[in-house]
Amino acid sequence: MSSASIKKIISCKKKQLIAMVLDIEKYPEFVPWCIEGKVHDKNESEDLITFNGDLKVGKSLLNETFYSQVSYYKEKDKIIVTNLDGPLKHLKNEWSFKEINNATQLEFFIDFELKNPILNVIMKKSFELGLNKIAKSFEERALKLFKQC
Repeated sequence: MSSASIKKIISCKKKQLIAMVLDIEKYPEFVPWCIEGKVHDKNESEDLITFNGDLKVGKSLLNETFYSQVSYYKEKDKIIVTNLDGPLKHLKNEWSFKEINNATQLEFFIDFELKNPILNVIMKKSFELGLNKIAKSFEERALKLFKQC
């Protein structure tokens, strides 16, 4: 399995960052290697938003679609993503948001394993580099969208 965590302070409001992370249909506009994002079966209650999401990642003909359940716990300011189907054997992904002054402390944790053992070995070698590139893309997107922060 591969796992990592990132903790950053981003100069934007918590609600803005949460909305951006939940908007997976916009990921192809800024997330490296993301080709398509779709939302299915969205439900919202007073404290919880859930939906199933598909993310197609890769390049041209070499791509995979990841099917996940996304749950946003409003009172905890936490998003939890779990694997439903696709190339992953296991996925645990958590986003936590905490407002500090006029900025937001973002904590991101991911733990996953691919079904294909050969791809798993390849992924482990480039995982840290890819994760840092993706984290940077989220931060740059937030600062671009929410300049008033």
